[in-house]
Amino acid sequence: MRASAPVDHSEVLVRPMTQQPRRRFADLNPPTRLLCGSGPSNPEPRVLRALATPLIGQFDPAFTEIMDDVMALGRLVFQTENRRSFPVSGSSRSGLEAVLASVLEPGDRVVVGNYGRFGDLFCEIARRYGADVTSIDAEWGTIVEPDRVVAELKARPTKLVAIVHADTSTGILQPLAEIGAACRVYDALLVVDAVLSIGGCELDVDRWQLDACIGGLQKCLGGPSGMAPLTYNERVEAALHARRSPPPTNYLDLLQLQAYWSADRLNHHTAPTSMVYALREALRIVDEEGLDARWMRHRAANAALVAGLEAMGLELFGDRAHKAPMITLVRVPEGIDEAAVRGQLLDDFGIEIMAAFGPLNGLVWRIGLMGYNARLECAVTVLGALEHVLSARGYRAPSGAGQQAALAHAKGAAVA
Repeated sequence: MRASAPVDHSEVLVRPMTQQPRRRFADLNPPTRLLCGSGPSNPEPRVLRALATPLIGQFDPAFTEIMDDVMALGRLVFQTENRRSFPVSGSSRSGLEAVLASVLEPGDRVVVGNYGRFGDLFCEIARRYGADVTSIDAEWGTIVEPDRVVAELKARPTKLVAIVHADTSTGILQPLAEIGAACRVYDALLVVDAVLSIGGCELDVDRWQLDACIGGLQKCLGGPSGMAPLTYNERVEAALHARRSPPPTNYLDLLQLQAYWSADRLNHHTAPTSMVYALREALRIVDEEGLDARWMRHRAANAALVAGLEAMGLELFGDRAHKAPMITLVRVPEGIDEAAVRGQLLDDFGIEIMAAFGPLNGLVWRIGLMGYNARLECAVTVLGALEHVLSARGYRAPSGAGQQAALAHAKGAAVA
């Protein structure tokens, strides 16, 4: 065979390259929004300032002292004496998955009280780790009746029961004390998603006998997303040590995480220092305000919002007896374009409310007053803007009725 002639690259080397104009990036300048959806909510100003605090090393004695503060403050907010109370570095879902991944082994039976989108999420995560999942499904807008959970515990041995305390997809607050007591009788662990409820309504880990409880920073605690505070008791820790093999995750391994957040200071990962600062400040604000006062503030702001919505002739969704006190689901009036209303609120007023999941998509709006936004002035602002947008789209309500009703309700509550 004839040898191939050598390739002459000279033309390629000397060919002038076409210079593309370099893109210029503007300064970061996101719009200012009033976040009144299902989360995130607007952070506390003090939390935003904490995020700008100078960084220090993760094993600096000053930082480990801050870690100790976060653990102690977490126990106060969860209302627990648990030894283990620390955050997972990640969004709220990282905390949920850390607990399930670390406790469950293939074939373990899990019972999920499922009354919304985040019950579905518990089912999905548990199945991914090989669990045998039984879902107790309740109609959206209602609670899971505790006796249904008890019946499943009686039926077969169960490793773990998982349930959401307050579900943003349905606006329902689930009673937990009876379920917690039953789990002790039938030797099942009770894992609770309190991402929405922590800092916004009563949450009593020890009295309700919750074995593991996971919160979120970005809703009623008044911070940005990115940390998942959690707590668990000795029953959970015994289950972690009893595993036949390590969990199929390193980053979310609770035994390694607890060693990182204990005196061992295991070099597991580099904590997001600024987010730890933010969590500490958010929890410190809760402690300063007091749990009872904070819960009352959330109830008052949302009650004023509800009074205003009803004065506008709007109908709420869900079982009012079990309504979560930090989020309200409102039925979209007939003939009104649900998405167009949300879009105009955002464009004209800088206000975000949220659409719904699954079977409620297009049928309801979700309006949240959480953390720093759980204030009368936020309720009144949302009501005025919503009235304007609805009126422009043909929905008729007495002018100013929503705002007047909210203010009257707040005044009456203050007098009472």
